[in-house]
Amino acid sequence: MTVKANGFLQGCLPEELKKVLRSVASELGDVIDDMDSIQVVPLKGAMTNEVYQINWPLNDKRDLFRKVLVRIYGEGVDLFFNRDDEVQTFECISKHGQGPRLLGRFSDGRVEEFIHARTLSAADLRDPDVSALIASKLREFHNLEMPGPKNVLLWNRIRNWLKEARSLCILKDAKEFRLDALEEEICVLEEELTRDDQAIGFCHNDLQYGNIMMDEETRSITIIDYEYASYNPVAYDIANHFCEMAANYHTETPHILDYGAYPGMFCALCRGPT
Repeated sequence: MTVKANGFLQGCLPEELKKVLRSVASELGDVIDDMDSIQVVPLKGAMTNEVYQINWPLNDKRDLFRKVLVRIYGEGVDLFFNRDDEVQTFECISKHGQGPRLLGRFSDGRVEEFIHARTLSAADLRDPDVSALIASKLREFHNLEMPGPKNVLLWNRIRNWLKEARSLCILKDAKEFRLDALEEEICVLEEELTRDDQAIGFCHNDLQYGNIMMDEETRSITIIDYEYASYNPVAYDIANHFCEMAANYHTETPHILDYGAYPGMFCALCRGPT
């Protein structure tokens, strides 16, 4: 068994997770006779959670395996988003058929359908053909009917993050990052960018390449990880995705954007999906 370095899966699976996996297996028509037969493979790339591919042998075919994904919730992320809201969003999107199915839940995480697709790279976002596929899928996402109020959350979320930053920063750092000036800048941006005719939709709000998967055979796109998803101006979600085209999180300086990679005027998302 491959195990998690920090001890969550060190040596054996937690009893609660074992129970959930047995239940999931049963619903899928499988039986897990021996927990030692389960393979646990850490997956790279997640930023706010830890994710693992869980495999168990099929009942009558020991050389074939069922695959599911186990997501362990990260610690301290409640500063950035509400986990209960994220779980509700995941469940609803799953029911809409727009993401992996929710297979089971436990106190520290959940079990999801394993998507047989590859995660995109930074370079993929700038491929015109891939960009067109993302544009089409993003339009479907923006048109999702999600429960709850459809109010724009962008500005309150930024202000809440600024409040947290002020509480965590020492005076020297607060001055260096000009935190006192940011409140005024937020107000200016909100006034300048809020329009009555603005299209409001359900936005992902974190559409970087690690949150987009593509099936190589069918070329179908799946958008994953909805921690920051909420109703917002559709234009904001597209603009944020443009900024992500300038990012590469697999470098030694992931926080520095390369604006030379920013999309040109003929980007597929600018043209809109066909």
